[in-house]
Amino acid sequence: MESGFNLSTNFILLGLVEMERLNYLFSTISLVMYLFILLCNLIVVLVVLGNESLHQPMYILIANLVMNGLFGSSAFFPKLLVDLFSSSVMISRTGCFIQAFCLMIAAYCQISTFTIMACDTYVAVCHPLRYGTLMTSAVALNLIIGSFFFNLTLVLIIVLLAARLPLCGSTINSIFCDNMSIFILSCVDTSVNKLYGSIIFVSYLTSAIFIIGFSYIQIFLVCLKVSEDAGKKAIHTVVTHLLNFSIFLIGGLFIFIRYRMENARIPLYVHILLSVTAIVCPPMLTPLIYGIRTKALKIKMVCHLQKIYQ
Repeated sequence: MESGFNLSTNFILLGLVEMERLNYLFSTISLVMYLFILLCNLIVVLVVLGNESLHQPMYILIANLVMNGLFGSSAFFPKLLVDLFSSSVMISRTGCFIQAFCLMIAAYCQISTFTIMACDTYVAVCHPLRYGTLMTSAVALNLIIGSFFFNLTLVLIIVLLAARLPLCGSTINSIFCDNMSIFILSCVDTSVNKLYGSIIFVSYLTSAIFIIGFSYIQIFLVCLKVSEDAGKKAIHTVVTHLLNFSIFLIGGLFIFIRYRMENARIPLYVHILLSVTAIVCPPMLTPLIYGIRTKALKIKMVCHLQKIYQ
């Protein structure tokens, strides 16, 4: 820790310093991964937007989910690629806060989208006769927009509180900026910031898990009573959502573990892997999971790809 407040306009990303030895290897891997994420996620979005038969709440929510992943990836990969190709290990103070803000928005929007998807499936299975009036495309869009502005307000407060902190350090033990890495650099007690951020996130995640858990338990109970085919279709949808949500939660758990190990004497690359998993895995796997397990979407995606290659 440096003495006095850090008046520098830049931070050093120690993770990039660690990656310098194999700069071109990491830059090639990162470029391939980002292009793969762009291709897969954009195909899902374009297929949903371009087919009126998919202008239904479930597919609108899937498109929103992959767009969140695409947004989070784009807040991380372009900066990383530029740094790797130019051998830069710096990030500006403003750029650091912007990156942290974008990554947090993407994470909160993922959680809210998973919650809305659970409610959509619950209404479709448990109240099928009322589904057409309770959950329309307009309702789904309003829920997405409303949750976005709610998330924006929460995250903006968290980031503005962090931006007011006097900082003594200028080195970040990662390859990107997030809110916790900024707290670690502070010269003063950050208990209030951490408490506020923890209460907001834990309350938000706990509420989401409760709603998702309640919805899917009710769905499973209904599936036990309905016809075998209808039950299988409903369970298939639920398993798809739960699989994707589990991947997201595992990524979040890795970040939680990473900060609890901040003072442990472990290699820096372990910190990097734990951090990157949460950003890279969900947007890579989400379009594949829904593209494979959602029949109507899979058919439209195959047709779309066939048109491209003809």
